[in-house]
Amino acid sequence: MINKSNSSRKVKVLAQHICMSVFKARRVIDQIRGRSYEETLMILELMPYRASYPILKLVYSAAANASHNMGLNEADSFISKAEVNGGPFVKKLRPRARGRSYPIKRATCHITIVLKDKSKLFLDESKV
Repeated sequence: MINKSNSSRKVKVLAQHICMSVFKARRVIDQIRGRSYEETLMILELMPYRASYPILKLVYSAAANASHNMGLNEADSFISKAEVNGGPFVKKLRPRARGRSYPIKRATCHITIVLKDKSKLFLDESKV
């Protein structure tokens, strides 16, 4: 989703039903919130966590949307908002001895990232 308004131009990207715990994804998201696009890519590529790969793909997608749809420069963008919310549980049954079954609940999460343009932000502040 792209919000075009005079005060701020931002690109919002949402990934739903990512199969990982909310807490594991938040550990990575907390490291990149408020950082520039290039710094975020360096951090995510070097992090040893499994949660960093889907978040890296999401940041790439947000930057591609910003440059293609709005004509923004990727180097001037930063992550203004990044959040992880809980999704539904994937419920399965695991067969056990004597015909019984145990439930398996697999956690999912929804990841939202919002990119803003630094140059537009500084221009708006200077007009005030």
